[in-house]
Amino acid sequence: MPLTYETYKTEPMSLTMEEMASLHSELAGEVGSVGDDTVTDLYNDLLFAAVRYLESRAHWPLWTKEEKTANDSDRTRRHNSAIDKLNILARYLKSQGEAASWRETLGDEKENPVIRKRIGDFVCYIAFIGSLNAR
Repeated sequence: MPLTYETYKTEPMSLTMEEMASLHSELAGEVGSVGDDTVTDLYNDLLFAAVRYLESRAHWPLWTKEEKTANDSDRTRRHNSAIDKLNILARYLKSQGEAASWRETLGDEKENPVIRKRIGDFVCYIAFIGSLNAR
C-alpha cells in the first residue's frame, strides 16, 4: 500500500504541511532580513545538505533490508549534517539579532530522539520547497 501524507501525520511529533510552511516562512524571512553573504551561504549550505538527506530518506522505503544496512551510516551522516547546518544557521541568525524561534519550535534532538525525526521532516520540506522553485 502506498504511503501517504495522511500516513505521515499519524507518526509521533509529525508536523503538518501548514506548520512546516509557517516555520519555513519564519526562517526565510529572517534570512531575507539579514540579507548578507554569510546568511546566504549558510542557507545554501542547509539547502544542499537537505537535498542530500532527502535523497537518502526517499530511497529508504524502496531499499531492501540489505540495502538499508549498507546505506544506513551514510543516511545518518547526511541527517547529522543537515541538522548541523540548520543549527549553524539558527545560531548565526540569533547573532544578527533575529529570534530564530522556529528552531526552538522544532525542539531539541538531544532531549528526545523523536525530535531528530521531526527535524529531518522539516529539512526534507526545505528541500521540497527548493525543488518546487527550481522549475
